[in-house]
Amino acid sequence: MNPTPAVDSAGALPSFASTKREILLTLKRDGEVDLGTLARRLRVSKMAVYRHVKDLEASGLIERSTKRSGVGRPRLTLKLAPGASSIFPKAYSSITCAVLEFIEKKMGREAVEDALRSRQATVLPDYERRVRSDDLGGRVHELAVVRDQEGYMAEVRGGAKGRYELFEYNCPIIAVAEKYGEACEVENELFRRVLRADVDTTHRVVAGDHVCRFLIRPKRGATV
Repeated sequence: MNPTPAVDSAGALPSFASTKREILLTLKRDGEVDLGTLARRLRVSKMAVYRHVKDLEASGLIERSTKRSGVGRPRLTLKLAPGASSIFPKAYSSITCAVLEFIEKKMGREAVEDALRSRQATVLPDYERRVRSDDLGGRVHELAVVRDQEGYMAEVRGGAKGRYELFEYNCPIIAVAEKYGEACEVENELFRRVLRADVDTTHRVVAGDHVCRFLIRPKRGATV
């Protein structure tokens, strides 16, 4: 059995053996999953999954909980432990926070938002170069690829009536977003500009959800 690596650095997920990695990714995406569901998803026996889960529990990456649905015994479920956040990609959040705190101290809170918007202006040309489809659906999928490559674990769903959902299961800048909510607002504006569409943020990791969810719709009168 492959040993579970120590998690003393950010973004350590790729170093895990494939089955453990898939277990961690599944819990990151779904929030809570029971043992039987994990076994079906991974197409291995419950006993094999259980052995991996025990290793991950011992490393402090997974914890058990019970969930009651209807009558009968509560169902045992698995979820990521708080310490698991360190294994998913981070975008130098500690350095960024330190810089923004310095800006806020010297020039005030408005200067922080100015700095974030300046960053948006810097990355916008690259986003526009990579998100270029004529139709909204194509642009949404291109944006998901860009965000996935940046460590956001992005996924697109929908398409009926020209409406799409963009899910991001990891937030590399969560330390920044927790202290400066302006980062989420600027991000939403970036999406609207790149997609040329209306974008509503309905769920946020920083607000306690296990996923950031963006509802994307064509602008009124725009061509889908």
